[in-house]
Amino acid sequence: MRLAYFEAQGRLSWGAIVGGNVQLLRGSILDWAPRFTHSNFQDMPPATGEVLPLATVRILPPVERGSKVMVIGANYRAHLKEFDLAADIAPVAFMKPRGALIGPGDNIRYSPLTKQLDFEVELVVVIGSPITLNSNPMLSILGYTIGNDVSQRDLQKGTPGIGMDFLGGKGLDKTSPVGPWIVTRDEFGDASPDLAMTLKVNGEIRQSGRSSEMTWDVGKLAEFIDSRTSLEPGDIIFTGTLPGVGRGDGRFLNDGDRVETIIEHLGAMSNIVRKPADEERTCSKQ
Repeated sequence: MRLAYFEAQGRLSWGAIVGGNVQLLRGSILDWAPRFTHSNFQDMPPATGEVLPLATVRILPPVERGSKVMVIGANYRAHLKEFDLAADIAPVAFMKPRGALIGPGDNIRYSPLTKQLDFEVELVVVIGSPITLNSNPMLSILGYTIGNDVSQRDLQKGTPGIGMDFLGGKGLDKTSPVGPWIVTRDEFGDASPDLAMTLKVNGEIRQSGRSSEMTWDVGKLAEFIDSRTSLEPGDIIFTGTLPGVGRGDGRFLNDGDRVETIIEHLGAMSNIVRKPADEERTCSKQ
């Protein structure tokens, strides 16, 4: 099942995508996701009975305001190898502000604070129910979506003597696409999924690999984070990226670049990089 968060007729709603339509669901993800997830996706979310053509709604990142956005770094050994870095003995985790997220067709904001705008295709996990003690964390996962953990590498370095600046490097407003929808876990099974992942810049493949190349799989990441800050329905986890980012060869993103992120069975997103003066222009006008 594909679940989308969208804006239509001045209101925000969740919906199930069926063919070219979206069937509106009743309430917040907090209202229906726990029961839906615990029932192994048999107890369907309550529908309002209203159906809209998918083409008439604006798809948003599938994350409600108030949900946590967790990010895992350095989770692919090949990504570490391209920078001659040793693997950590445990995952590296931090939080991204909700305001950094944009939808699948929105412009990636090229902030004047940076000159090194970078890209990172990532599998994103969506939590459906709380993880209980001694339970299998995979059974608390609602599904998966696509993320691009856009980074400002020069800001990320931080200042001498202090260390990395994750707020500046990973949290600037309107930078990180997520979407286009959540594909529920029952379509992948209860193991960490093995999916082809690709990122293109202006049609050129820059990143290519599989989600199974993670050092720590989905279940271990969810368990690691939950032991430090409780994961709740609607929270999401960026799970790390493949080699091939701009930092590796110095080919960072430029104003006007089209960035495509594609993950097998989940779909694709296309976003244009725009400096602030051009933010009103959308991908549809290209």
